[in-house]
Amino acid sequence: MSGGYSNSKKTDDIYEKVCGQQASFAALTMSRLRCMLRGIDIRICIVLLIAIPVFMFGIYLHGQKITYFLRPLWESPPKPFHEIPHYYNENVTMERLCHLHGWKVRESPRRVFDAVLFNNEIDILALRWNELSPYVTQFVLLESNSTFTSLLKPLLFAGNRHQFKFVEPRLTYGMIGGRFKKGENPFVEEAYQRVALDQLLRIAGIEEDDLLTMSDVDEIPSGHTINLLRWCDDIPPVIHLQLRNYLYSFEYHVDNKSWRASVHRYKPGKTRYAHYRQSDIILFDSGWHCSFCFRYVSEFIFKMKAYSHTDRVRFPHYLNPKRIQDVICKGADLFDMLPEEYTFKEIIGKMGPIPHSYSAVHLPAYLLNNAEKYKYLLPGNCRRESG
Repeated sequence: MSGGYSNSKKTDDIYEKVCGQQASFAALTMSRLRCMLRGIDIRICIVLLIAIPVFMFGIYLHGQKITYFLRPLWESPPKPFHEIPHYYNENVTMERLCHLHGWKVRESPRRVFDAVLFNNEIDILALRWNELSPYVTQFVLLESNSTFTSLLKPLLFAGNRHQFKFVEPRLTYGMIGGRFKKGENPFVEEAYQRVALDQLLRIAGIEEDDLLTMSDVDEIPSGHTINLLRWCDDIPPVIHLQLRNYLYSFEYHVDNKSWRASVHRYKPGKTRYAHYRQSDIILFDSGWHCSFCFRYVSEFIFKMKAYSHTDRVRFPHYLNPKRIQDVICKGADLFDMLPEEYTFKEIIGKMGPIPHSYSAVHLPAYLLNNAEKYKYLLPGNCRRESG
C-alpha cells in the first residue's frame, strides 16, 4: 500500500499451506526441518545417524586395544638393562663359574632367604620350594585373608601346610588381616602387605649381607642361579633375574622379558620388599615365570577378580568358564588385550595366540619328576579341571 505501513509475514506460506494442505503443527515442524537440512544429502544424514553410534560402541568395546596399540606414540621404552651373561653347566666347578661372571668364589656360601606373598598358587609354590630347597636357609611366606582387591579369601596355605613338611624347620609363616577398604586402589593393599613382609623377614632373622629373593610365587629362580649368587663374592648389591616367560603352562612360551624378580644383598634399614625395578643390572636366563598356571578353571576366575589389575575384567562374560577353557587351549589372552609393548613392530609381532611349544627341556626338575601329578603344566595338556 503506497504511503502506508506494510507488515509482510514471511512464514504465511508455511502456516497456510504445505503441499497444498492447511498447515498443521507437525507439517510446520517438518517444513522447518527441511529448511535446516536444505542442501544436505539425506543419505549422508542416515549414514551419520548409523555410523556415529556404531563408532561409539566400537570405542566402548575396543578402546583399550586402541590405547595399547598406540602406546608407542606417547610412551618410550624403559632404559635397557645391563645384561650379565649367565654361565652354567653341572660339570663346571663353582670357582670356575664365579670367575666366568667376573666374581671370586667365597670360602662359604651366604645365607639365603626366599620371601613371597601367597595368594592361591599351591602347585606353583611346590615347584618353587622344591627347586630352591637345597640352597635356601629360610623360607618366608606371608598370607592374608584379603585379596589386593579387598575380597575375602580363605587361608589356603594354612589349610595345605601339611604338603610342605620338607621345609617346616626352615619356614617362617605369617598371616595378616586385610583392611577390606572397598573402592581403594588395589596397589595400596598390595603395598600394605609388602610392608608386612618386611617385618616378617626381620622376625625370620635376616641379617646384613644375607641374600634375599624378591619375586612373586610364580616367578621361580632356578636353583643353580641362587647357588651361584650365594657362592660368589662381589656380586651386585641388587640384581634382577631375567626369566623365561610362560602363560597358562610351559606349553606357551611368550618371551624372555620377565625381569621383576630380584636378588638383594640385605642391608638393614635400607632393603625394602618391592616388585618394581630396583637396579639396572640383570642376570640372563635365571629361571621361569609361569603366569596364570592353574590346575582348576575356578582358580583362573578367582585370580582374575583378585589381583591388582582387576580393571582388565571389563565384561562379565570374561569370567565364563567355557570361554576361559577355550582361551587357554588357543593360547589367547584372558582379557582380550593387545601385547604391552613399546614399538609397533613388537606389538604386531605378538598379536594373536601364543604359538605352542613342545619343548620340555630345562624345566624345574621337580616338575619332570612328578609329571603325572602336574601333567596340566606340560605341553599337550591344555584341558583344565573345573574345580
